[in-house]
Amino acid sequence: MTSRMRTVREHLHREHLPFSSYSDAYSLPRIIRCGTNLYLAQFAFMKLLPAKYILEQALNRRTLKPDAKVLETSSGTFALGLAVVCREIGLQLEIFTDPVMDRALETRLRSLGAEVFVVTEKAREGGYQRSRLDALHARMTQFGHSCFWPRQYETPDNPAAYKDFADQISEMLGAAVTLVGSVGSGGSTCGTIERLRQKSPAARLIGVDTFNSVIFCQPDGERKLRGLGNSLVPKNVKHELYDEVHFISASLAFAATRALHQRHAIFAGPTSGASYVVGHWRARQFPKETVVVICPDEGHRYVEAVYDHEGLKQNGSSDQGILLDAPASEEHPVTAFPPWNRYFWNRRSREAVLNELESFDEPR
Repeated sequence: MTSRMRTVREHLHREHLPFSSYSDAYSLPRIIRCGTNLYLAQFAFMKLLPAKYILEQALNRRTLKPDAKVLETSSGTFALGLAVVCREIGLQLEIFTDPVMDRALETRLRSLGAEVFVVTEKAREGGYQRSRLDALHARMTQFGHSCFWPRQYETPDNPAAYKDFADQISEMLGAAVTLVGSVGSGGSTCGTIERLRQKSPAARLIGVDTFNSVIFCQPDGERKLRGLGNSLVPKNVKHELYDEVHFISASLAFAATRALHQRHAIFAGPTSGASYVVGHWRARQFPKETVVVICPDEGHRYVEAVYDHEGLKQNGSSDQGILLDAPASEEHPVTAFPPWNRYFWNRRSREAVLNELESFDEPR
Protein backbone atom coordinates (compact mmCIF):
# COMPACT_ATOMS: atom_id res chain seq x y z
CA MET A 1 0.00 0.00 0.00
CA THR A 2 1.41 3.41 -0.97
CA SER A 3 1.76 6.20 1.61
CA ARG A 4 -0.86 8.27 -0.27
CA MET A 5 -3.41 5.44 -0.13
CA ARG A 6 -2.66 4.95 3.57
CA THR A 7 -3.24 8.70 4.21
CA VAL A 8 -6.56 8.60 2.35
CA ARG A 9 -7.72 5.54 4.31
CA GLU A 10 -6.73 7.18 7.62
CA HIS A 11 -8.65 10.33 6.65
CA LEU A 12 -11.77 8.34 5.75
CA HIS A 13 -11.48 6.38 8.97
CA ARG A 14 -11.40 9.60 11.04
CA GLU A 15 -14.41 10.99 9.16
CA HIS A 16 -16.49 7.96 10.10
CA LEU A 17 -15.59 7.90 13.78
CA PRO A 18 -18.29 9.01 16.26
CA PHE A 19 -18.12 12.65 17.30
CA SER A 20 -16.78 13.22 20.78
CA SER A 21 -19.36 15.89 21.67
CA TYR A 22 -22.43 17.76 20.46
CA SER A 23 -20.32 20.83 19.65
CA ASP A 24 -17.96 18.75 17.49
CA ALA A 25 -20.90 17.25 15.62
CA TYR A 26 -22.77 20.49 14.89
CA SER A 27 -20.13 23.23 14.61
CA LEU A 28 -20.04 23.17 10.78
CA PRO A 29 -23.04 23.44 8.44
CA ARG A 30 -24.47 21.27 5.70
CA ILE A 31 -24.03 22.89 2.28
CA ILE A 32 -27.12 22.39 0.11
CA ARG A 33 -27.50 23.18 -3.57
CA CYS A 34 -30.72 25.15 -4.16
CA GLY A 35 -30.23 26.24 -7.75
CA THR A 36 -27.80 26.13 -10.65
CA ASN A 37 -25.40 28.51 -8.92
CA LEU A 38 -27.06 28.97 -5.51
CA TYR A 39 -25.91 27.13 -2.37
CA LEU A 40 -27.08 27.41 1.23
CA ALA A 41 -24.85 26.65 4.20
CA GLN A 42 -27.26 25.69 6.98
CA PHE A 43 -26.00 25.56 10.54
CA ALA A 44 -27.89 23.93 13.41
CA PHE A 45 -27.01 27.21 15.12
CA MET A 46 -24.00 29.07 13.82
CA LYS A 47 -22.89 30.77 17.04
CA LEU A 48 -21.85 27.40 18.42
CA LEU A 49 -18.76 27.66 16.21
CA PRO A 50 -17.34 30.91 17.67
CA ALA A 51 -18.48 30.03 21.20
CA LYS A 52 -16.48 26.80 21.06
CA TYR A 53 -13.43 28.43 19.50
CA ILE A 54 -13.35 31.45 21.84
CA LEU A 55 -13.56 29.34 24.99
CA GLU A 56 -11.02 26.78 23.77
CA GLN A 57 -8.54 29.51 22.84
CA ALA A 58 -9.04 31.21 26.20
CA LEU A 59 -8.39 27.95 28.05
CA ASN A 60 -5.25 27.35 25.96
CA ARG A 61 -3.96 30.86 26.77
CA ARG A 62 -5.03 30.48 30.40
CA THR A 63 -6.99 33.73 30.24
CA LEU A 64 -9.93 31.48 31.19
CA LYS A 65 -9.32 29.36 34.27
CA PRO A 66 -11.29 26.12 34.80
CA ASP A 67 -12.85 27.47 38.01
CA ALA A 68 -13.86 30.87 36.54
CA LYS A 69 -17.40 31.88 35.66
CA VAL A 70 -18.18 32.87 32.04
CA LEU A 71 -20.26 36.06 31.64
CA GLU A 72 -21.76 37.28 28.37
CA THR A 73 -24.50 39.52 26.96
CA SER A 74 -26.71 37.91 24.30
CA SER A 75 -30.35 37.60 23.31
CA GLY A 76 -29.79 34.84 20.77
CA THR A 77 -27.86 31.74 19.89
CA PHE A 78 -24.41 32.90 21.02
CA ALA A 79 -25.79 32.40 24.51
CA LEU A 80 -26.89 28.89 23.52
CA GLY A 81 -23.49 28.12 22.01
CA LEU A 82 -21.78 29.18 25.21
CA ALA A 83 -24.23 27.14 27.29
CA VAL A 84 -23.53 23.98 25.25
CA VAL A 85 -19.75 24.36 25.42
CA CYS A 86 -19.76 25.36 29.10
CA ARG A 87 -21.83 22.27 29.89
CA GLU A 88 -19.38 20.07 27.96
CA ILE A 89 -16.29 21.60 29.58
CA GLY A 90 -17.79 22.01 33.05
CA LEU A 91 -17.82 25.82 33.30
CA GLN A 92 -20.40 28.05 34.99
CA LEU A 93 -22.21 30.59 32.78
CA GLU A 94 -24.22 33.76 33.32
CA ILE A 95 -26.12 35.39 30.44
CA PHE A 96 -27.38 38.99 30.45
CA THR A 97 -30.27 39.40 28.05
CA ASP A 98 -33.44 41.44 27.49
CA PRO A 99 -37.17 40.74 27.03
CA VAL A 100 -36.66 39.98 23.33
CA MET A 101 -35.18 36.57 24.18
CA ASP A 102 -37.88 33.98 23.53
CA ARG A 103 -39.05 31.74 26.34
CA ALA A 104 -37.96 28.53 24.60
CA LEU A 105 -34.35 29.71 24.35
CA GLU A 106 -34.33 30.91 27.94
CA THR A 107 -35.69 27.53 29.07
CA ARG A 108 -33.00 25.67 27.12
CA LEU A 109 -30.26 27.87 28.60
CA ARG A 110 -31.45 27.20 32.13
CA SER A 111 -31.71 23.48 31.37
CA LEU A 112 -28.03 23.54 30.37
CA GLY A 113 -27.16 25.09 33.72
CA ALA A 114 -26.81 28.76 32.72
CA GLU A 115 -28.06 31.58 34.91
CA VAL A 116 -30.12 34.07 32.87
CA PHE A 117 -30.57 37.71 33.92
CA VAL A 118 -33.19 39.70 31.98
CA VAL A 119 -32.49 43.45 31.74
CA THR A 120 -35.83 45.25 31.44
CA GLU A 121 -34.83 48.90 30.92
CA LYS A 122 -33.30 50.34 27.75
CA ALA A 123 -30.40 52.76 27.90
CA ARG A 124 -31.09 56.15 26.31
CA GLU A 125 -28.29 55.54 23.82
CA GLY A 126 -27.53 52.03 22.62
CA GLY A 127 -30.86 50.50 23.72
CA TYR A 128 -30.95 47.12 25.40
CA GLN A 129 -27.48 46.24 24.16
CA ARG A 130 -25.98 49.11 26.17
CA SER A 131 -28.02 48.34 29.31
CA ARG A 132 -27.06 44.66 29.07
CA LEU A 133 -23.39 45.60 28.83
CA ASP A 134 -23.75 47.90 31.84
CA ALA A 135 -25.25 45.04 33.87
CA LEU A 136 -22.48 42.69 32.76
CA HIS A 137 -19.76 45.20 33.71
CA ALA A 138 -21.29 45.63 37.15
CA ARG A 139 -21.24 41.86 37.63
CA MET A 140 -17.62 41.62 36.46
CA THR A 141 -16.66 44.18 39.10
CA GLN A 142 -18.12 41.86 41.74
CA PHE A 143 -16.21 38.81 40.49
CA GLY A 144 -12.89 40.47 39.71
CA HIS A 145 -10.40 38.03 38.18
CA SER A 146 -12.60 34.98 38.79
CA CYS A 147 -14.70 35.57 35.65
CA PHE A 148 -14.22 35.59 31.88
CA TRP A 149 -16.05 37.68 29.27
CA PRO A 150 -15.89 36.19 25.73
CA ARG A 151 -16.54 39.61 24.11
CA GLN A 152 -18.09 38.26 20.91
CA TYR A 153 -18.43 41.75 19.42
CA GLU A 154 -14.73 42.59 19.63
CA THR A 155 -12.53 39.52 20.17
CA PRO A 156 -10.55 38.54 17.05
CA ASP A 157 -11.27 34.93 18.01
CA ASN A 158 -14.85 35.40 16.77
CA PRO A 159 -13.96 35.91 13.07
CA ALA A 160 -11.00 33.54 13.40
CA ALA A 161 -13.44 30.76 14.35
CA TYR A 162 -14.81 30.72 10.78
CA LYS A 163 -11.57 29.53 9.15
CA ASP A 164 -12.82 25.94 9.02
CA PHE A 165 -16.13 27.07 7.51
CA ALA A 166 -14.32 29.04 4.81
CA ASP A 167 -12.14 26.02 4.05
CA GLN A 168 -15.27 23.86 3.84
CA ILE A 169 -16.64 26.24 1.17
CA SER A 170 -13.43 26.48 -0.82
CA GLU A 171 -12.82 22.73 -0.81
CA MET A 172 -16.34 22.09 -2.08
CA LEU A 173 -17.03 25.07 -4.37
CA GLY A 174 -13.75 26.95 -4.75
CA ALA A 175 -12.85 30.20 -3.00
CA ALA A 176 -14.04 32.63 -5.70
CA VAL A 177 -17.62 32.73 -4.44
CA THR A 178 -20.12 35.44 -3.62
CA LEU A 179 -20.82 35.11 0.08
CA VAL A 180 -24.16 36.43 1.41
CA GLY A 181 -24.74 36.64 5.13
CA SER A 182 -26.49 38.59 7.87
CA VAL A 183 -24.44 40.99 9.98
CA GLY A 184 -24.75 41.21 13.76
CA SER A 185 -21.37 40.87 15.49
CA GLY A 186 -19.62 40.76 12.11
CA GLY A 187 -17.75 37.57 12.96
CA SER A 188 -19.24 35.16 10.43
CA THR A 189 -19.18 37.31 7.30
CA CYS A 190 -15.85 39.03 7.98
CA GLY A 191 -14.02 35.96 9.24
CA THR A 192 -15.21 33.78 6.36
CA ILE A 193 -14.46 36.29 3.60
CA GLU A 194 -11.00 37.10 4.95
CA ARG A 195 -10.06 33.43 4.76
CA LEU A 196 -11.64 33.00 1.30
CA ARG A 197 -9.77 36.05 -0.05
CA GLN A 198 -6.47 34.57 1.07
CA LYS A 199 -7.10 31.99 -1.65
CA SER A 200 -9.08 34.17 -4.07
CA PRO A 201 -9.10 38.00 -3.83
CA ALA A 202 -12.04 37.93 -6.25
CA ALA A 203 -14.38 36.52 -3.59
CA ARG A 204 -17.29 38.93 -2.99
CA LEU A 205 -19.11 39.76 0.25
CA ILE A 206 -22.72 40.93 0.52
CA GLY A 207 -23.85 41.92 3.99
CA VAL A 208 -27.52 41.68 4.98
CA ASP A 209 -28.77 44.10 7.62
CA THR A 210 -32.16 45.41 8.65
CA PHE A 211 -33.65 48.88 8.86
CA ASN A 212 -33.00 50.92 12.04
CA SER A 213 -29.64 49.19 12.59
CA VAL A 214 -26.65 51.51 12.96
CA ILE A 215 -24.03 49.08 11.60
CA PHE A 216 -24.23 50.40 8.04
CA CYS A 217 -25.31 53.97 8.82
CA GLN A 218 -29.06 53.57 9.27
CA PRO A 219 -30.50 55.59 12.19
CA ASP A 220 -31.08 53.55 15.34
CA GLY A 221 -34.65 52.49 16.06
CA GLU A 222 -37.03 49.66 16.89
CA ARG A 223 -36.33 46.43 14.99
CA LYS A 224 -38.76 43.53 14.54
CA LEU A 225 -36.18 41.43 12.74
CA ARG A 226 -33.81 39.96 15.32
CA GLY A 227 -30.53 38.08 14.99
CA LEU A 228 -28.94 40.73 12.79
CA GLY A 229 -28.44 44.44 13.09
CA ASN A 230 -27.28 46.36 16.13
CA SER A 231 -27.76 49.55 18.13
CA LEU A 232 -23.98 49.75 18.55
CA VAL A 233 -21.28 49.29 15.91
CA PRO A 234 -19.30 46.12 16.81
CA LYS A 235 -15.53 46.24 16.42
CA ASN A 236 -15.64 42.92 14.59
CA VAL A 237 -17.54 44.48 11.67
CA LYS A 238 -14.77 45.35 9.22
CA HIS A 239 -16.69 47.55 6.83
CA GLU A 240 -13.90 47.59 4.25
CA LEU A 241 -14.60 43.94 3.47
CA TYR A 242 -18.16 44.42 2.14
CA ASP A 243 -18.94 44.90 -1.55
CA GLU A 244 -22.68 45.45 -1.07
CA VAL A 245 -25.13 45.85 1.77
CA HIS A 246 -28.83 44.96 1.57
CA PHE A 247 -31.40 46.17 4.10
CA ILE A 248 -34.35 43.81 4.61
CA SER A 249 -37.59 44.41 6.52
CA ALA A 250 -38.99 41.89 9.00
CA SER A 251 -42.06 41.14 6.89
CA LEU A 252 -39.98 40.42 3.77
CA ALA A 253 -37.59 38.23 5.79
CA PHE A 254 -40.52 36.27 7.21
CA ALA A 255 -41.99 35.74 3.74
CA ALA A 256 -38.59 34.65 2.38
CA THR A 257 -38.14 32.23 5.30
CA ARG A 258 -41.43 30.54 4.49
CA ALA A 259 -40.55 30.48 0.77
CA LEU A 260 -37.23 28.82 1.59
CA HIS A 261 -39.09 26.08 3.43
CA GLN A 262 -41.79 25.69 0.76
CA ARG A 263 -39.33 25.59 -2.15
CA HIS A 264 -36.44 23.62 -0.69
CA ALA A 265 -37.73 22.11 2.61
CA ILE A 266 -35.02 24.07 4.45
CA PHE A 267 -36.41 24.89 7.88
CA ALA A 268 -34.64 28.03 9.01
CA GLY A 269 -34.98 31.25 10.99
CA PRO A 270 -35.74 34.74 9.64
CA THR A 271 -32.09 35.83 9.39
CA SER A 272 -31.68 32.94 6.96
CA GLY A 273 -34.74 34.13 5.07
CA ALA A 274 -33.34 37.65 4.84
CA SER A 275 -30.09 36.34 3.37
CA TYR A 276 -31.90 33.87 1.12
CA VAL A 277 -33.97 36.53 -0.64
CA VAL A 278 -30.76 38.45 -1.40
CA GLY A 279 -28.83 35.36 -2.49
CA HIS A 280 -31.70 34.10 -4.65
CA TRP A 281 -31.84 37.44 -6.44
CA ARG A 282 -28.06 37.61 -6.83
CA ALA A 283 -27.82 34.12 -8.29
CA ARG A 284 -30.43 35.00 -10.94
CA GLN A 285 -28.81 38.32 -11.82
CA PHE A 286 -25.28 36.91 -12.05
CA PRO A 287 -25.54 33.31 -13.32
CA LYS A 288 -21.75 32.95 -13.67
CA GLU A 289 -21.20 33.57 -9.95
CA THR A 290 -21.29 30.86 -7.30
CA VAL A 291 -23.50 32.30 -4.57
CA VAL A 292 -23.26 30.90 -1.02
CA VAL A 293 -25.87 31.99 1.51
CA ILE A 294 -25.19 31.60 5.23
CA CYS A 295 -28.19 30.22 7.14
CA PRO A 296 -27.37 30.80 10.83
CA ASP A 297 -29.93 28.52 12.48
CA GLU A 298 -32.91 26.23 12.13
CA GLY A 299 -36.54 27.29 12.43
CA HIS A 300 -37.70 25.65 15.66
CA ARG A 301 -37.66 28.87 17.70
CA TYR A 302 -39.68 30.75 15.07
CA VAL A 303 -42.66 28.50 14.38
CA GLU A 304 -45.21 30.83 15.99
CA ALA A 305 -43.59 34.12 14.97
CA VAL A 306 -42.74 33.28 11.34
CA TYR A 307 -44.52 30.13 10.15
CA ASP A 308 -47.86 30.39 11.95
CA HIS A 309 -50.52 32.67 10.37
CA GLU A 310 -52.04 33.59 13.74
CA GLY A 311 -48.65 34.57 15.10
CA LEU A 312 -48.02 36.70 12.03
CA LYS A 313 -51.34 38.48 12.50
CA GLN A 314 -50.46 39.29 16.10
CA ASN A 315 -47.15 40.79 14.95
CA GLY A 316 -48.86 42.77 12.20
CA SER A 317 -46.86 41.05 9.46
CA SER A 318 -49.43 38.84 7.75
CA ASP A 319 -50.56 41.48 5.27
CA GLN A 320 -47.04 42.58 4.30
CA GLY A 321 -45.38 39.27 3.55
CA ILE A 322 -44.98 39.71 -0.18
CA LEU A 323 -41.87 38.11 -1.63
CA LEU A 324 -40.27 40.76 -3.83
CA ASP A 325 -38.21 39.97 -6.92
CA ALA A 326 -35.65 42.78 -6.71
CA PRO A 327 -34.41 45.53 -4.38
CA ALA A 328 -34.64 49.27 -4.74
CA SER A 329 -31.40 51.27 -4.66
CA GLU A 330 -30.55 54.49 -2.86
CA GLU A 331 -27.68 56.97 -3.03
CA HIS A 332 -26.97 56.49 0.67
CA PRO A 333 -27.92 53.99 3.41
CA VAL A 334 -29.48 56.74 5.53
CA THR A 335 -32.18 57.23 2.91
CA ALA A 336 -32.82 53.51 2.38
CA PHE A 337 -36.42 52.54 3.11
CA PRO A 338 -38.35 49.25 3.54
CA PRO A 339 -38.95 46.60 2.48
CA TRP A 340 -35.69 45.99 0.57
CA ASN A 341 -32.86 48.29 -0.37
CA ARG A 342 -29.48 47.67 -1.95
CA TYR A 343 -26.43 49.85 -1.48
CA PHE A 344 -23.03 49.54 -3.19
CA TRP A 345 -20.69 49.71 -0.21
CA ASN A 346 -17.58 49.10 -2.36
CA ARG A 347 -15.23 48.01 0.44
CA ARG A 348 -15.16 51.41 2.16
CA SER A 349 -14.97 52.37 5.80
CA ARG A 350 -18.10 53.42 7.67
CA GLU A 351 -16.57 56.89 8.10
CA ALA A 352 -16.09 57.23 4.33
CA VAL A 353 -19.75 56.40 3.71
CA LEU A 354 -20.89 58.84 6.40
CA ASN A 355 -18.68 61.55 4.87
CA GLU A 356 -20.35 60.87 1.53
CA LEU A 357 -23.67 61.82 3.13
CA GLU A 358 -22.22 65.18 4.18
CA SER A 359 -21.31 65.91 0.58
CA PHE A 360 -24.95 65.30 -0.43
CA ASP A 361 -26.06 67.88 2.14
CA GLU A 362 -23.70 70.62 0.91
CA PRO A 363 -25.33 73.37 -1.19
CA ARG A 364 -24.74 73.09 -4.90
